[in-house]
Amino acid sequence: MQTQRKEDPKGLILEAFRIENIDLSQCRTIFLDWALSLPSDLENTEALTALLATYQAEFPDHPMTEVLQQGLAAHEKPRRRGGWRSRNRPAAD
Repeated sequence: MQTQRKEDPKGLILEAFRIENIDLSQCRTIFLDWALSLPSDLENTEALTALLATYQAEFPDHPMTEVLQQGLAAHEKPRRRGGWRSRNRPAAD
């Protein structure tokens, strides 16, 4: 198995894959801690892509793989802006 990577500076993702019988909610908690500790000079999508490339083939059915996939999918979807910015405005006269 891999050692720590720049995409996982605290080794949280690596350790999640090593924990036996870990469940999805525990993986989400670890993912949140990982996301908060990610260096500011590293893009989330870049880090998620690298982590999936590292672990997905070896752990295709692991709950952390699912959480990483969900995290990447959430970043790829364009989000609609809500509130006043999305409402039609009357034309200026």
